Amino acid sequence: MIIERNVPFMDALEAVADVKYLPYGEITPKAVADARALVVRTRNRCDASLLEGSDVTIVATATIGTDHIDLPWCAARGIEVANAPGSNAPAVAQYVFSSIARLINRPVSNYTIGIVGVGHVGSIVERWARSLDMKVMLCDPPRQRAEGGDMWHTLAEIAERADIITFHTPLTKEGPDATYRLADEKFFNSLRRAPIIINTARGAVVDNDAWVRAITAGVAGKAVVDCWEGEPNINLDLLRLSAIATPHIAGYSFEGKQRASQMALDAVCRHLGLPSLKVSGPAPKSVARSITLRGALDSYNPLDDTAALRSASDPALAFEALRNGYKLRPELDEKFSN
Repeated sequence: MIIERNVPFMDALEAVADVKYLPYGEITPKAVADARALVVRTRNRCDASLLEGSDVTIVATATIGTDHIDLPWCAARGIEVANAPGSNAPAVAQYVFSSIARLINRPVSNYTIGIVGVGHVGSIVERWARSLDMKVMLCDPPRQRAEGGDMWHTLAEIAERADIITFHTPLTKEGPDATYRLADEKFFNSLRRAPIIINTARGAVVDNDAWVRAITAGVAGKAVVDCWEGEPNINLDLLRLSAIATPHIAGYSFEGKQRASQMALDAVCRHLGLPSLKVSGPAPKSVARSITLRGALDSYNPLDDTAALRSASDPALAFEALRNGYKLRPELDEKFSN
């Protein structure tokens, strides 16, 4: 079994399986040839070039997204793919509101927040926004079609009316709800309130070059960027212009990593017929039902991570080093809510 070295809390497997930990750059066709299970993060592209001819029958990614995995190819060859949906949702929501608290140092009840993608993360963002008496606009066409109701808004309506726009969609390139460059030149040109824009979804959900032009023109307001096109070779103009700029660590909480690793561990054990195992450390705490801006402010400061990325002489190298060596933070839980 091969486990990417930066996937934490997986040591329980060592008692029941032959485990080898490798940095992502050393997870090669030769390395995985005799492995039955592979546990990765987003940096490993899992497709024919890596897995063809190997003994791998399950790929478990300790991440929400699966766009680094060739799902049709794996399915055609009987390779199970497991991910960790929702595992880091509270941490990403914490990042969103900690950023808002840094950029808006006053009550937010008069602000309208547009939430694009109302899944695991977006639902928590919605709940916390309502607890702060913010006006909420929701955009999620698949949910709108499935559930109906009058609570939904188009992206165009959000562009016209929102003071803050935050993206929480997967990255998809096909179909009626494709999200690749969902925020494109047309979107930025339709903005009416120079909103704060936050991307903690996937880098390519937002056209980074168009974002730079919109900020420069004053059409878009303050930018909060955690996910970038072309990571780790990020857009240096966007890095310079952003109010908050971090190396894809919005979901990097201690509890979030625990949840993701537990999901990967469960999938591997189930697939290989191993006994159920628990990740190390205490069980994650419950997600806060409501928050305060003061609590968000006190729980995490994204400006520290911004300073670390901006101060680097080589942002690409720093991006990877800061991400891989990140000190996991505690989530925004009930103790910060009063």
